Amino acid sequence: MKPLISIIMGSTSDWTVMEQAAKLLNEFEIPFEVNALSAHRTPELVKEFASKAQSKGIKVIIAGAGGAAHLPGVIAAYTTLPVIGVPCRSSISIDGWDSILSILQMPPGIPVATVGLDAAQNAAILAVQIISLSDKKAFNKLTNYKSKLADKISKANNEFKQIKFDFKVD
Repeated sequence: MKPLISIIMGSTSDWTVMEQAAKLLNEFEIPFEVNALSAHRTPELVKEFASKAQSKGIKVIIAGAGGAAHLPGVIAAYTTLPVIGVPCRSSISIDGWDSILSILQMPPGIPVATVGLDAAQNAAILAVQIISLSDKKAFNKLTNYKSKLADKISKANNEFKQIKFDFKVD
């Protein structure tokens, strides 16, 4: 089995966030790989990874990073594959804003799709949406997943109707 999605993080400390993506991809039965690569500490390895990802069969790259968070942008500079950036809080971050802005504010021609702070699960869902354009099994699983989200809200609203207050109108 070859990976279709690559989960990359700038530091092993980002794993607590990026594990959310791994869990969702595993639930969807989509093959993925996980690696730590640093745009600052291992720039040559980042270049090599990004340059060869497509030839390995990778379809989407999810890249999480904290602090200056250059990893997603550097990866995007070396590949034409879609790159989804996950800004991560870190011990050196400015409440995550530095990570968000570093990933979000890419120059023209080098896009990185950016999800919310620590939102690796949303990055995985976006990656599955991209994969599902050409994979019927992934499409069906995604459709079922989104249907369950809607069912969860319907169930919650039914439960709210059972809650009684003197001035609650239903």
